[in-house]
Amino acid sequence: MDYSMLLLALLGCPLIAALAMAVLPSKGTPSAVYEALHLLSLAGVAVAGLALVVAVCSGADVYAAGEWFHLDGLSALFLGLIAVIAPCTGVYSLPYVAHDVEEGRLGSGQVKQYYAFFSLFVFSMILAVTSNNIIMMWVSVEATTLSTVFLVGVYRTKLALEAAWKYVIVCTAGVAFGLFGTLLVYANAADVMADAHQAVFWTAILPVAPLMDHSLMMIAFVFAAIGFGTKAGLFPMHTWLPDAHSEAPSPVSALLSGVLLKCAVLIILRFYILTSANVGDGFPQTVMMILGVLSVGYAAFEVYRQRDLKRKLAYSSCENVGLIAVCFGIGGPLGIIAGLVHCIAHGLTKALMFCLAGNVMMKYHTRDLERIRGIVTVAPVTGVLFVAGCLALAGFPPFAMFLSEMLMVLAGVAAAAWWALVLVLVALVVVIMALVRLITGSALGGAPDNVPRGDVPALALVPEIVLVALVVLLGVAMPGPLAGSIEDAGAIVMAYEGEYSANGSLLDDALAALAADGMTEEVFE
Repeated sequence: MDYSMLLLALLGCPLIAALAMAVLPSKGTPSAVYEALHLLSLAGVAVAGLALVVAVCSGADVYAAGEWFHLDGLSALFLGLIAVIAPCTGVYSLPYVAHDVEEGRLGSGQVKQYYAFFSLFVFSMILAVTSNNIIMMWVSVEATTLSTVFLVGVYRTKLALEAAWKYVIVCTAGVAFGLFGTLLVYANAADVMADAHQAVFWTAILPVAPLMDHSLMMIAFVFAAIGFGTKAGLFPMHTWLPDAHSEAPSPVSALLSGVLLKCAVLIILRFYILTSANVGDGFPQTVMMILGVLSVGYAAFEVYRQRDLKRKLAYSSCENVGLIAVCFGIGGPLGIIAGLVHCIAHGLTKALMFCLAGNVMMKYHTRDLERIRGIVTVAPVTGVLFVAGCLALAGFPPFAMFLSEMLMVLAGVAAAAWWALVLVLVALVVVIMALVRLITGSALGGAPDNVPRGDVPALALVPEIVLVALVVLLGVAMPGPLAGSIEDAGAIVMAYEGEYSANGSLLDDALAALAADGMTEEVFE
């Protein structure tokens, strides 16, 4: 199979769908036409995306358009996340948008706007994870802003438009730092490479990274962490996130939190690898640890005090991206694996929770948790899934985030990062209290009399059931191919930290290191 053509087809599916919707007249075009193009695009993304992930896991190294696009083990992991979550949220969009049309919140022009920009959003995220050109990486992140700002403001209310403007201003200003970091890396690489034209390609820069100027690389990484950390929702550049997530349609919030934040994390990782190869892993780990601990500590208390359902979930995203940063800040085999597993686990769990928040809003017509009571009584299936989602987000077994958070704790113990571990665990206790309070107050409380009984349409439940099944599967028995993919991705990061042995698996190396320190028995007893 020609995987380069398949990669181009993957990029083309959502882009062609977006352009096709854009040229259709807003008046007179049935919504079924937009829905059909939307579903065809997502089917193409799912099939081509998963096929490419399988190919990379089988050992293929995929390039397309020369060296402009590249899919390795690290980017394949994040592409798999897009290929699963985008179709789930896309299918959920059908009943959600139909409900908003019925309620008079969306008109025909807004329906076109929603589906066209949804496809463009998916295209820009695929572009971000498959770009080998470091300038294109920055362009793709800016493209996600330009596509999603119209989704955040699709309702055209005062609050939605305010959130959209705040989103575009904060993200554009923040990601400008990412551009500064990108240009520093390019100029640094061009100075040491025989062919300066190759200095824009990540795979060409990596072999010469040790020869580049150390001071410039450290400055570039700080710029990249701040710039792309803005898009990831790291503190203190997170301010756009609660407003945008709360005002956007729930399927868009699910895609923003489940996938977009992880795309930004991937680009930070690309700079992390280059910097580790240049100055060692100590400096990038310190930067990630500081940003991560600050994000977790701040967001945990915001999660507890919020009384708006979607803002609570938005701050939870900030907290969990902070946990990912902490994992990479700890470093080592277990830290890297924990960070990658948490990217997958949180992506699936948060997509689930924002879709469930959409179900709750369809029934209660509010995000105010003071008025949301008795979800299990009002909508039994949604209520049970909501309880499961809250437990998954809190990191309880048998859900996937329990595994990633346990790996994080093991990594912290192995690295003796006690101060960070204690602060993070205290913050996690606060988050658990907030989510248990959400279950007891909203899911299990007495139902209001004015809310009609009966669940949302079946099509609005299918994506959540799929996501719950995946979250449980990853927590109970992670499939071998996915575990192998995570180890391949981790090896790409660890190969430039000087700790990974190519003769064994990454996890084996981590456990061997724990055993050598006499910690394995203590931890697992």
